[in-house]
Amino acid sequence: MDYATLGHTGLLVSRLCFGTMTFGDGTGIFGAIGNQGQAEADGLVKASIDSGINFFDTADIYTEGQSETILGQSIRNLGIARKDVVLATKVYGRVGPGRNDIGASRGHILDGVEASLRRLQTDHIDLYQIHGTDAVTPVEETVRALDTLVQQGKVRYIGCSNWQAWRIAKALGISEHRSLAKFDTLQAYYSIAGRDLERELVPLLEAERMGLMVWSPLAGGLLSGKYSRENQKPAGSRRSHFDFPLVDKERTWRILDAIAPIAKAHNCSAARVSLAWLLSKKVVTSIIIGAKRLDQLQDNLAAVELKLSDEELRTLDEVSTLPPEYPGWMLPVQGHDRLGVPDRPIWETMGK
Repeated sequence: MDYATLGHTGLLVSRLCFGTMTFGDGTGIFGAIGNQGQAEADGLVKASIDSGINFFDTADIYTEGQSETILGQSIRNLGIARKDVVLATKVYGRVGPGRNDIGASRGHILDGVEASLRRLQTDHIDLYQIHGTDAVTPVEETVRALDTLVQQGKVRYIGCSNWQAWRIAKALGISEHRSLAKFDTLQAYYSIAGRDLERELVPLLEAERMGLMVWSPLAGGLLSGKYSRENQKPAGSRRSHFDFPLVDKERTWRILDAIAPIAKAHNCSAARVSLAWLLSKKVVTSIIIGAKRLDQLQDNLAAVELKLSDEELRTLDEVSTLPPEYPGWMLPVQGHDRLGVPDRPIWETMGK
């Protein structure tokens, strides 16, 4: 297993993080994603630890809190020392019927952390993340509440998930100006089939030295190898009844066509190639993987050992590249002379 620092911190985390959304017998979307009891969870956590994973991610809304409860009990059942695991969880989603049982307000954050600590059976959370964008609560209120938890020692590092670049920049500015704890990470959707965050979020993360935790690296299973143009809804698949995250399907089929010969050359799955492509991106700190079965977990774990050649990476980059979008396509037009004039004017090569 390889390790990386969690953003601009000294905390080392495994390049693969085990996500526990499948733990518990949730309803709604969680019922479609997984239904794993304590014994099954213990087996997956043990296999993760044995492989070198020290990073585990959950959230207070996953299976109505059962995910946190089962993960905390697994650590206890397996006799894993608390110092040897990095626990990440999230707050924001609805956890009750009340008007304030959702969001990133100070009250909901302070209540949420106490509930998560109880379920996880721990006295601190290593990485506490705001799970979504709260259009009601001022950003400063959210950041101040998180700073309080850091000062109290209940939380060691903070992050956000599914935030826009401008909102993250605003939060970082407030933290800098007020001398408050700063976001260390972003948890976001990223896959070879969904590279949208490269437009605005990746430049921000690189400039601010924030870590990136990737969720749904296989695009909700679309890159697992089970799907194709001819078989878009295989029996028993998650996307057959929960078509998420959003992707350009036709573009994804072209990507899978390019992945197929590479996977064959390495005698591995399309999923493993997709994960290896993500691991080649310097901005990625850790990829969150989930599994219902040990064989799925073992296949994903092998991605850290798969090193794609420069030619293979170039092929995958080209087939999955984002279409030009303003102001992105204007930047090289006006900035090419600052970086060195190409053989042809930059506008002659645009759209090729």
